[in-house]
Amino acid sequence: MNVAVVILNWNGKKLLSQFLPSVVRYSPEATIYVADNASTDDSVAFLSENFPQVKIIQNTINGGYAKGYNDALKELSEDVFILLNSDVEVTENWIPPLLSEFKKDTTLVAAQPKILDYKNKAYFEYAGAAGGFVDMFGYPFCRGRIFETVEKDEGQYNDTVNILWATGACLFVRRDAFTEVNGFDEDFFAHQEEIDLCWRMQAKGGIIKYVGASTVYHVGGATLKTINPKKTFYNFRNTLLLLVKNVKGLQVWGIVCIRLVLDAFAAIQFLVQGKPAHVLAILKAHFSFYRLLPKFVKKRKYEASSFKYYRVKSIVWRYFVSKTHLFKNL
Repeated sequence: MNVAVVILNWNGKKLLSQFLPSVVRYSPEATIYVADNASTDDSVAFLSENFPQVKIIQNTINGGYAKGYNDALKELSEDVFILLNSDVEVTENWIPPLLSEFKKDTTLVAAQPKILDYKNKAYFEYAGAAGGFVDMFGYPFCRGRIFETVEKDEGQYNDTVNILWATGACLFVRRDAFTEVNGFDEDFFAHQEEIDLCWRMQAKGGIIKYVGASTVYHVGGATLKTINPKKTFYNFRNTLLLLVKNVKGLQVWGIVCIRLVLDAFAAIQFLVQGKPAHVLAILKAHFSFYRLLPKFVKKRKYEASSFKYYRVKSIVWRYFVSKTHLFKNL
């Protein structure tokens, strides 16, 4: 089974110089590619000079995460793609445990390792942790991370389990499954496109797994207190698009309406915190959602699935009202 590690880069020379050495050192099983999203720095020249063993794919435009990977993966023929953020430090033997799962289970379409925080290595990392889920209203959460609560890694998630979505920070995906669903939805541009991808692959009978025998360390990730307005925009807009596209039946419209109300409460919270830029980002997210709504209603015809996608009805209620802050207590 052939493997490709594909790192998407945009003006990331500093990150490549810091994290690519660990990928080269600990990935003997894989062919390593850097897909450059039309960088304007000297990333490509730096790679050519310092990492001649790494293959370079040059995209013509910066199409964000979704289009960037779609364009980069078109010409690759490996059986399994590992989509790896440029700010991830990998560890020895990080690939074999997941590759073994792909070999054992032909229905496995995507997987992720344990994601720990590079800046605080005893704790899980916000964006992925030990595997992802969503609630009925599209709020993502993870084993090891619910909203602002991030758990310490004490071996509680050293298992292998089925999950709803695997993080795009370190996403193992079977090429045939990725191709069958036409890859990422480029209308998402960035944020939650991996949830949409995993949802669609599961709707076709695939399985997504978390494999705790493998560990990587991720720099990125943030709580609602530290994200920037652009991330706020994409997260709020793309959740609405995700629901409209993938939830089958008339129930979706009630779910979306409730989510819009919850978004209004989030905007009020940002206002109270003195963060008007985030309030504006939510407003822009809703207007962008309305503009894209007709297009996504058409996508429902092909994508909506009746399988139960949510683990709990409302993670907002469980976390903020019932004070359930640990995944094991859900």
